[in-house]
Amino acid sequence: MADNADLARRLHEAWNERNFDEMAEAMTPDATITIVGSGDTFEGIEGSRQYSTMWADGFPDGKVTIDRVIESGDQVVVEYTGRGTHTGTLATSMGDIPATGRSMTLQLCDVMEFSNGKVRSQRSYFDTGSMMAQLGLMADQTASQHS
Repeated sequence: MADNADLARRLHEAWNERNFDEMAEAMTPDATITIVGSGDTFEGIEGSRQYSTMWADGFPDGKVTIDRVIESGDQVVVEYTGRGTHTGTLATSMGDIPATGRSMTLQLCDVMEFSNGKVRSQRSYFDTGSMMAQLGLMADQTASQHS
């Protein structure tokens, strides 16, 4: 039987393969996925599928690369880099974001909690400001100002 870290790695690879069925089947029926920056929560197996397809629809060529995996008991932390071109509609709780045609590279971190070999919860952290700036939806906030 695979350990939780191996399953976390496999689920990120399954997203690259657009194998949303495999991803959904790895969730507990009462699982939650939360985008911490917005508070958006996706519940259950269908919520998992919605979360995964939301990103794939917005970034059809999107891929993730795992940078680091840390496991402690039933918790796994996955740091990864997401890259893609925004050529599809990205559905968000604040409304749909039409395709901008812009490429994006984003650092992300998922904190996953497992129960009996399945994902019970996932909290996803990423810089929404950087994402919006890269998509051209707000002024670039990367430069700091010092007096």
